[in-house]
Amino acid sequence: MGPKFFSRRVAPLVLAATFGVTVSAWVQPSAQGTLLVLLRDSSQLAIVDPTTGETLAKVPTGRDPHEVTASDDGRLAFVASMVDGISVIDLETREEVRRVDPGPGSETHDLLYLDGKVYFTIEGYKSIGRYDPTEDTIDWTIGIGEEGVHMLVHDPRTGNLFTPNTGSNTVTMIENATSGPAEARTIHIDIPGETPEALDLSPDGSELWTATRADGGVSVIDVARREVVADMDLGMIDANRLRFTPDGRVLIIDGEAAQLLVMDSRSREVVERVSLGEVDTGDGALLVGPDGRYAYVGLRAIDMVAIVNLETLEVTMELSFSAGDGPGCMYWVRPS
Repeated sequence: MGPKFFSRRVAPLVLAATFGVTVSAWVQPSAQGTLLVLLRDSSQLAIVDPTTGETLAKVPTGRDPHEVTASDDGRLAFVASMVDGISVIDLETREEVRRVDPGPGSETHDLLYLDGKVYFTIEGYKSIGRYDPTEDTIDWTIGIGEEGVHMLVHDPRTGNLFTPNTGSNTVTMIENATSGPAEARTIHIDIPGETPEALDLSPDGSELWTATRADGGVSVIDVARREVVADMDLGMIDANRLRFTPDGRVLIIDGEAAQLLVMDSRSREVVERVSLGEVDTGDGALLVGPDGRYAYVGLRAIDMVAIVNLETLEVTMELSFSAGDGPGCMYWVRPS
């Protein structure tokens, strides 16, 4: 394992200049666990102590990494690389222990750890696969037949998986994906030119929201009917990540506008547009903390994670990384 690196604590002058707020100390209650931050530009995984804001270690991954998840017991992390497959990282020894190769040109993008297995999208093969880390084998795949099989969302109530297909202007619902027999159903986004990328399921499982990157809007899918029931033009410039909060709000990154949109999912109205500074976020990332009080926004272009207080809707803390790290996807490892 290489040397440890440490990120800066909250820097009031940086926060004041970037976001117009200041803080006197790092204060983040209810932050038990470990925060994983994928450093896309330096091809590393940062292991962060959320109570202090310190980066405890950086572990090399495959090139061009996009998404990260972890096992339920917090022992292993899994990083999807568009070039080098899946890195399996031991979070105790802080080193990569193996590399999973789904095949040449597979372009793995997103992954989820479910019931002891890792489900992952295979853009190059228009498929979704499943990796068994105990047996070290890919034991299941399902063909989607759509271009740009991208993110993954799971409904624990039904075992269904959902994925947006960025090149086909569709969303695929894989029924019984984790319980079988699985069946893929295609939901069409009818507005021409849309690029569904961001995706999340409402807390009650009734609606699937996707931010359509090409037109700056959002489409709402009724899960039971498997069809789009609302299209909203929100005037966004580059929306690429969307997350529900436990209380039913919707958070959307508008990258080029350097904003985090906060919406009320019931009224479908924008509540606030939180400023993320003066610079394009650069393919930002978004994570809602385990207690629902904070949102973590990866600002790849300025090597920073902004932390938004979801009660005050202000950026109140920041995690800074080394120049050229490019923080992206994040995952919260709960204490076992």
